Amino acid sequence: MKRRAFIMLLGGAAAAWPLAARAQQAERMRRIGIMMNSAADDPEPQGHIAALRQGLQQLGWIEGRNVQFEVRWAPGGGEEYRRYAPEVVAFAPDVIVAAAVPGVAAIQALNRSVPIVFTQAIDPIGAGTVASLSRPGGNVTGFMQFEYSLSGKWPELLKEIAQRINRVGVLRDASNPAGIGQWAVIQAMAPSLGLEMIPISIREGDEIERGIANFARGPKDGLIVPVSARAISRKPLIIEQSVRHQLPTVYPYRHFVTSGGLISYGPDLADQYRRAASYVDRILKGEKPADLPVQAPTKYEMVINLKTAKALGLDVPPMLLARADEVIE
Repeated sequence: MKRRAFIMLLGGAAAAWPLAARAQQAERMRRIGIMMNSAADDPEPQGHIAALRQGLQQLGWIEGRNVQFEVRWAPGGGEEYRRYAPEVVAFAPDVIVAAAVPGVAAIQALNRSVPIVFTQAIDPIGAGTVASLSRPGGNVTGFMQFEYSLSGKWPELLKEIAQRINRVGVLRDASNPAGIGQWAVIQAMAPSLGLEMIPISIREGDEIERGIANFARGPKDGLIVPVSARAISRKPLIIEQSVRHQLPTVYPYRHFVTSGGLISYGPDLADQYRRAASYVDRILKGEKPADLPVQAPTKYEMVINLKTAKALGLDVPPMLLARADEVIE
């Protein structure tokens, strides 16, 4: 009986070996390419990638065990997207996470079949990235930053934090298609707030410095920095110039304020990347981007830097402070 039991046990183990082998094969390595629209040494976008990885880890995707990442940084916009897109595509990823629409376009110019999830698109329909928000079609889906109407909050907040202002410079990147919609909404808000809006080009660094210097006249001036890759890449210069010329400035993202800017209002980008992890997971498990609806942000945040407010001679209204999600002192 002992000999028979041993033979049966040995036979059962042998039958189980192929099953174990198949289980190991099922845990194959998947590849995720990432195209960011910011500088590699900026801690804020590093935090966004950490949020993406954390979200994927919670869904069972462990770096080095069943998933690999390949990250490229394109802080300067179009030219750098075109430079690094071939490297991301050459990685042969199962899915690509692209921060913004220009990054998606650079990838699609090379490959229109690899699934793409964007995290910071402003107008994906207007840009031709998706056919509709509910049924994106093609190989792309993702998460919008905000609707254009959000741009109207920036002049409102600027007037609230610095009531004396009546002239506002708006930093504009002519190469950014989404800038047209942002500018239109900002202009539409101006009359009701008693503000005059003046565009300032930000194509080059020296143009930013010269444009802000030429604009600034006195204590009734302020700035608005809409969303653009060039504004992000020129963040230190823009913040330095706004403080130098004593210009209260409103920004679209928290990381401008943590770097010394006055006030920001916009989407919680880390949350966008955490949510993007769920779409990456679903695509890796077989779902198609065409069937995953484009989603709007669920979290917005207002951040105020009191140290910068003091340097600009501003007393921040208590009601505004009470509404802030974060106050830097």
